[in-house]
Formats: sequence, C-alpha cells, structure tokens
Amino acid sequence: MNVTLSLNPEVQKGLMERAHARGVSLADYLQELVAREACVLAAAEPSPIHKRFNNLSDLLLNSPFAGANLDLERSKDYPRPVDLG
Repeated sequence: MNVTLSLNPEVQKGLMERAHARGVSLADYLQELVAREACVLAAAEPSPIHKRFNNLSDLLLNSPFAGANLDLERSKDYPRPVDLG
C-alpha cells in the first residue's frame, strides 16, 4: 500500500533528523513507526467494562486510580429544616 503524507516543514525536519540519527531513510523510519503502532493497536484489545470486571468492587480495586490516594470523602452536608406548615 502506498500512502502520501503532507507534512508541515517542522514535522518533516524532525522526522528526518530522527531517521538520520537511526541511520535509515525517512521512508524506512516511517515504515518502522507505522509497523510499531499497528502492533500496539493489535495488542490492545478493547473490551467492554462489563467483561473486564465482575462487580463494582473489582472495578474500583482494579481501576487506574487505585492506589492514587484520592480523597473521595463526601462533604458533611447537613439537611436544612423544611417548613411543612
């Protein structure tokens, strides 16, 4: 498959410098980047949340925020008196 990219000059310059530093052509460097990204995407198998966790406890214990020491304590909001008369 052939793909044509229109890159702004700054991006092109940066990619060419990286390719040169690796000792490869820009085309080979881009091929390497795309192949690496394709492998990452293939390995990352998205799964619906209901399949990953059996219950809410599992979700909370295995969440990306587990161990982040977030303060999720509810504020003490006392009820207001209600006039029923």
